[in-house]
Amino acid sequence: MKKRLPALVVLAIAVVAVILWLLLRSHDNPNTLELHGNVDVRQISLAFDGSGRIETLKVEEGDHVEKGDLLAVLDTSTLALEARQAQAKVAADRQNVLRMENGTRPEEVRQARDRLAAAEADAARTAADLARLRQVAETTDGRGVSGQELDRAASAAKAATAQAREAREALQLALKGPRAEDVAAARAQLEAGKAALALTRHRIDQGELRAPEAAVVRSRLLQVGDMASPQRPVYELALTDPKWVRVYVNEENLGRVKPGMPAQVTTDSAPDRPIRGTVGYISSVAEFTPKSVETEDLRTALVYEVRVRVEDKAGVLRLGQPVTVTLHLGAAK
Repeated sequence: MKKRLPALVVLAIAVVAVILWLLLRSHDNPNTLELHGNVDVRQISLAFDGSGRIETLKVEEGDHVEKGDLLAVLDTSTLALEARQAQAKVAADRQNVLRMENGTRPEEVRQARDRLAAAEADAARTAADLARLRQVAETTDGRGVSGQELDRAASAAKAATAQAREAREALQLALKGPRAEDVAAARAQLEAGKAALALTRHRIDQGELRAPEAAVVRSRLLQVGDMASPQRPVYELALTDPKWVRVYVNEENLGRVKPGMPAQVTTDSAPDRPIRGTVGYISSVAEFTPKSVETEDLRTALVYEVRVRVEDKAGVLRLGQPVTVTLHLGAAK
């Protein structure tokens, strides 16, 4: 019993010393504030804008991706054929517009003149035939020419005159060229074809899934051959740049924390290697302390969320990792 008494005394002295050291440590630097929290997890559920069957998956879980990296591809062979068809239609519509804008070719005008000359000659001949038969009928009192012959000659002359008039109008149209309304309609049809081609190409582009930001692949939710749609995410990405640490401060210390205030973030695995950070956001609404946050105050105390932006170029911090944040209260920018 006498041997155990000194050991108990030494242990009690050690406990008291540790408690006093902790108390002194909490008051040795009034310009710092120590908070506890976790590295914020910000993730994206990434899905295709279009629908189709997955043809290729480029990355796996845990891979680091940069902004714009190709992650997955849909089967767009049908859309490629539709694009070729739309492109051919655009080419045909463009040639139609050029034909109308260039107007009637000289050869076509010359042909129209020749047709007019032939029609006028035929009209003159039939008119002469009709005049001759009428003269014969007058001189013979109708006995040299029958009424039926006169009717046929009159009809032939009338038809030839109409054909000559039609040929004359055709020549005028050839000289004037296409109507402005027809040219506008052809141009509108060309623009509609271009829009259809652009829409098909856009749907083909939607068959490529690219990373919107630098991130880490947390989960791959679909496999090659699955049907993808905008409602079915393919990957879940965790954003790593910038990294944020979420901590909570009570109302007593709220007024001491300012945006731009420098901070140091440490982990339990490397307490002697702090990482620099800056206070970037202070919530204006109070809330109860989340159960995932360990503080020295009561869990029912109202606290305010503070987010610290961390300069973690070496990638030391892991998403969701518990950390300790030390704020330098007298150094706010």
